[in-house]
Amino acid sequence: MTLRRFGLPVLLALALLHALPVAAQLPPPGLAPRGAAPPAAQPLPPGAPQGVDALLNRNDPISTQRLGTATQAEGGAIAVGPLGDPMRVPGPATAVFGATLFNRAPPSPADTPNPNYVLGPGDRVSITIWGFVEGSVQSIIDQDGNVFIPQVGPIRLAGTRAGDIQRVVESEVRRVYAQQVQVYATVLSTGSLGVFVTGYVRLPGRHLGAASESVIDYLARAGGVDPGRGSFRNIVVRRGGRDVARVDLYNFLLSGSLPQISLQQGDTIVVAPQGALVGADGSVRNNFLFEVAGRAMAGSELLRLAAPLPAATNAVIRGTRGGQPFARYVTVRELSSAQLLDQDTVSFITDAPAPTVRVSVEGSRIGPSVLIADRDASLCTVLDYIEVDPRLANTRGVFLLRPGLAQAQQRTINEALDRLERQLFLAVSATTGVAQIRASEANLVASYIQRARRTAPEGRLVVMDRSGRCADVRVQDGDTIVIPERVETVLVGGEVRAPQAVVWRQNMRLSDYIEAAGGFAERGSSGSVMIRKASGRLILDANEAPEPGDEVVALPMLDPKYFQIGSDLLNVIFQTALVYRTFD
Repeated sequence: MTLRRFGLPVLLALALLHALPVAAQLPPPGLAPRGAAPPAAQPLPPGAPQGVDALLNRNDPISTQRLGTATQAEGGAIAVGPLGDPMRVPGPATAVFGATLFNRAPPSPADTPNPNYVLGPGDRVSITIWGFVEGSVQSIIDQDGNVFIPQVGPIRLAGTRAGDIQRVVESEVRRVYAQQVQVYATVLSTGSLGVFVTGYVRLPGRHLGAASESVIDYLARAGGVDPGRGSFRNIVVRRGGRDVARVDLYNFLLSGSLPQISLQQGDTIVVAPQGALVGADGSVRNNFLFEVAGRAMAGSELLRLAAPLPAATNAVIRGTRGGQPFARYVTVRELSSAQLLDQDTVSFITDAPAPTVRVSVEGSRIGPSVLIADRDASLCTVLDYIEVDPRLANTRGVFLLRPGLAQAQQRTINEALDRLERQLFLAVSATTGVAQIRASEANLVASYIQRARRTAPEGRLVVMDRSGRCADVRVQDGDTIVIPERVETVLVGGEVRAPQAVVWRQNMRLSDYIEAAGGFAERGSSGSVMIRKASGRLILDANEAPEPGDEVVALPMLDPKYFQIGSDLLNVIFQTALVYRTFD
């Protein structure tokens, strides 16, 4: 699409879209031998790193957060997130470990008990005998713990596991009838119990359930442990005024173990007040608040519960000691011997720079698309390990795409656009007619400014000079090396009558390519022609002939009607472009 249809404001979008870094002087890239290995081969730590300032200083009234993103000079400790939860928001832990245990609906009393349930008086069983004698009994275990079977007699079932009832009944029947008798025995239902649940639960009171159910089932009927006030580690079962069992739900959450206790009618489950809490966040798998069994938690216990990632090397302990703020920076090894108190938070971070960087390769290549290089590797060194076909690859047009540079370009563009908007809407006009013209022009340009704000800079870094030598710059993690395909055409666009690709010829000059595209349009001028090289370098010298793969852009002339507003536009355009470009 040509620039002619939109006029001058399109120049702003064009310049902002192609904002490029300053070109440098450097030695030529070599072609790697087939099968050559990259400079290093160690993988980077997994996960998406988060800035440690955002991790530690959230909701901190003393800290001052700088707007924007970290620059290349602000590298430091980072918090690596777990692979299984890449979308987890960094920051202090807010959820209590174990609270999700009671997020489900309260269970309904079960008719059929689990195999580990111990039978007792009031439980209902079914026993069938066939063969030499036949009979069927559905009976309730009496207060003596027995069930009576005609022609056999009483069989004691109290104290028997539900999963063992078949074996016990069959053994008793065999004592009377040694052979030719088959037995089938099962538990039909268990007795209903009323158990009191009190303490720091959401719905304290008397709750009905089956005798075969566990302490967790009755806690769920009471709404669960209150995560803000109740303890998950100090739950007591009382019977007849004395404690008969103590439950630590962490043992269940971590290893699946619970005390073997059968609740009885009138038992009371008491949830004690919440103990001390210690939070873990950052490079950990378990980003929770953990309850301390006593007054202090050993650092080794927190390491077991939080499960730090392999990338975690250090930890920041923050809390209160003697009514004063407390902070310590320790290694993970030192943390294991530290004592953590109530309301302490421990942020696990990676404070050791990765020895390698990951670099991607795109374009005309033969070898792999990803290279792992030493942290101090230079671009020219990495290029020696990239295999290309010299007949197909344009090694003089190599350039870098750098995410950090794209962010810096975006900030510069937004600042330039902000200044331009202030100039457009705060300009003073001498007469009413001039004011009306300025207002209409300002509204027109403002619409294009909004479009320019949506432009995403590519972060292109020019690393080739006009002689094809590369800059000996250090590659960074996330860089993408782009090797353009060798072409035999020159693209001509902008303010020409027929934008098109023109076949490159040795003796053709810049004017010849403009003529091949139909010549200049109404707004075109021989004094406003730009050559964009394949590497991204810009040339404004009308005497230089284009090379294969170049792009010739005829820039529009300023209409006198738009002279004032156009000069403001060009001022912003060139100020923005000069931040990253070199004009020859």
